[in-house]
Amino acid sequence: MKRFLAAGSACLAIASAAQARVQEQGLPQAETAEAPKPMDQPRDWSATLIQDATGLHDIIVDSHPGAYDPLNPAFRPRLDQGLAVALERAKRTTDAGGWWWALRAYVASFEDGHVGINVTQPGYGFPTRWPGFLTVYRGADQVVADRDATDPSTPPLDARLIDCDGVAAETLAEQRIGQFRGRWFLEAQHVLFGDWLFLSAQNPWIDEMRQCRFEADGATKSYALNWRATPDDLGARRARLIQSASIDFGLKPLDDGGFWISTPSFNGDPSSEAYAKLTTLIADMQARQPALRAASYVVLDLRRNGGGSSHWSELMAQILWGDDWMAAHSDQTVQAVEWRASDDNLAQMSSFLDQLRAANGQPQMIIWAERVVTGMKAAKAAGQVYWRDANDDSAASSAAPPSVPQLMSGRVYVLTDSSCGSACLDAVDLWKTAGAVQVGRETSADTVYMDIRNPVLPSGLAQIAVPMKVYRGRARGNNEPQRPDRLFEGDMADDAALRAWIADLAVH
Repeated sequence: MKRFLAAGSACLAIASAAQARVQEQGLPQAETAEAPKPMDQPRDWSATLIQDATGLHDIIVDSHPGAYDPLNPAFRPRLDQGLAVALERAKRTTDAGGWWWALRAYVASFEDGHVGINVTQPGYGFPTRWPGFLTVYRGADQVVADRDATDPSTPPLDARLIDCDGVAAETLAEQRIGQFRGRWFLEAQHVLFGDWLFLSAQNPWIDEMRQCRFEADGATKSYALNWRATPDDLGARRARLIQSASIDFGLKPLDDGGFWISTPSFNGDPSSEAYAKLTTLIADMQARQPALRAASYVVLDLRRNGGGSSHWSELMAQILWGDDWMAAHSDQTVQAVEWRASDDNLAQMSSFLDQLRAANGQPQMIIWAERVVTGMKAAKAAGQVYWRDANDDSAASSAAPPSVPQLMSGRVYVLTDSSCGSACLDAVDLWKTAGAVQVGRETSADTVYMDIRNPVLPSGLAQIAVPMKVYRGRARGNNEPQRPDRLFEGDMADDAALRAWIADLAVH
């Protein structure tokens, strides 16, 4: 089986969705005393926006596989239209907020979670205001989930938003959040960013709302909004709202004969702490392989996993189900991967290969990276836009799978939340095809453009994420999430409740 050609390193360097929730928005992070302050220096922000929007456009044209993708003719017009909108906004840009949110909207217009942007200055945050409360999504409704308890003029907890300034709640969210986050049709975006409706972070392209109507206990009431600085514990408040657990890597035997395997990241960077922990986890799984296969059930916990390298999920699948079972049941619909053979993409992959070799990385990953670098060099020499890495097994995918023994005695559950994207989605694809049952919440989604690098924009104030390859023939389409077979409707950060719920599933 040649699956590494198709899946490879699904995302070489991407922040998890939980991290991106802070980093992409410019909200305060941990400040360091030595951090430079380029964002605070006087500059012509209109000219900076023109420079960076044009630079973003040119980087995409040079290196993104979509710029010349014959199967995506809408990509280039969208790219050019996004630049036109950003340049028009530059005429009215006077400060850092105008620069940032115009770029943020340009990035969001790609409707692709693998096209991202972060400020480069450590700890920088735009001045942020709120009206004393935050809302989150509960199903299709937006309800008050956090408030200043000392302010009686704010709506009560659980009050349902009807409209603001005459604009319906769902339209408000699309206009005020969706245009700057993208993919607002996804449940995961509502979960991760829904609380932004009543946060204002120096964005001149939307006005602060003045008056909103809420429904509580069957009565509708209007509230005038009093915008002011957010409290010091805003980050903690927001973290509680998305029910995000603190997860570490580990393999734990349970009292009822099950096993719980936690992988909050699939980081492919051999210098990272997560890579070292994943290496240890794989070795632990291999040592306990007989016990895992004999277990009454196994939980593969992907909460907070925003991606990395699909290499890890493939190794885990081989340990659990075995090579023969995976060869017979793995999805072989991916026909090929086409890499955009640009100079900068080749430099990124060559650097990644050097890191793997220096760190004595996983042999399969080194072989894969060597093949990609060699292929991209050959494509460059031949003047080709793409290097095509074909899946040799795809032609045989229509044949009836051979009869092989099921080595897993109990059920395998893959536990997901809204953070799951990129290589995490690859893991869900792979494990469900092997027979795992997805439980928890709906995942995020991705496009067929994968494996990012992070070039810095011309001003040096921001870096973007740019995919380098495109899947051909992937069964899961663009921006299509994985939906659980069994939906968990409780608090996803409540480990005890989750374990009791899954244990009950395993015996029924």
